[in-house]
Amino acid sequence: MSDLLPLFPLPNVVLFPNVFLPLHIFEARYREMVADAVASDRLIGMVLLRPGWERNYEGRPAVYPIGCSGVMTHVERLGDGRYNLVLRGLERFRIVEEDHDRPYRRAVVEPLLEQALAAEDREAIRLQRSKLESMLSPVRSDLGEGRLVAEARMPASMSDEDLVNALAQYLNLEPLEKQALLEKPNLRTRAESLVELLEMKVMMSRTPGLSNVAH
Repeated sequence: MSDLLPLFPLPNVVLFPNVFLPLHIFEARYREMVADAVASDRLIGMVLLRPGWERNYEGRPAVYPIGCSGVMTHVERLGDGRYNLVLRGLERFRIVEEDHDRPYRRAVVEPLLEQALAAEDREAIRLQRSKLESMLSPVRSDLGEGRLVAEARMPASMSDEDLVNALAQYLNLEPLEKQALLEKPNLRTRAESLVELLEMKVMMSRTPGLSNVAH
């Protein structure tokens, strides 16, 4: 990573390693960010804005300290200066210190390496994968209008890591739920938490009034 990683904070987007994310860039400060990144290493860091960001969006509202870096695999500059991008997630990071010398945000970050997995962890992950496949393929009709995903495609050839990260990013989960998954220290804890989250949502969808009690 660069010494200073450009940060792109959004209120509803969480990026996961090795997952693709399309973005449309229209604000002047972030157009400058993209131009600078394209001229450098094509890396930016996605971070989630904390609740209450609306009061200071034009400034530098608080963000969660853990995000995910991404490399621009596709860059299209439009005639009016806006950009269409595709990011591929690279690795999780923790913000150490922010820099304020540019109109957009940059930070010194430290990479968060995934904790090593033992043989029993791999076996536990395979069990969680089976549960995910059971819940999401075919799509559960009992999820109704609030169902988590419109169509489930989980190729058997996908690695466990890519599958869990892709589901964590693409399923219709709340941003804070995705952030909690991103912050898990390894693939096993992320997979287990994802299964628990989906099981809870299925249970709530089956029990009238339970969602109101939960809130």
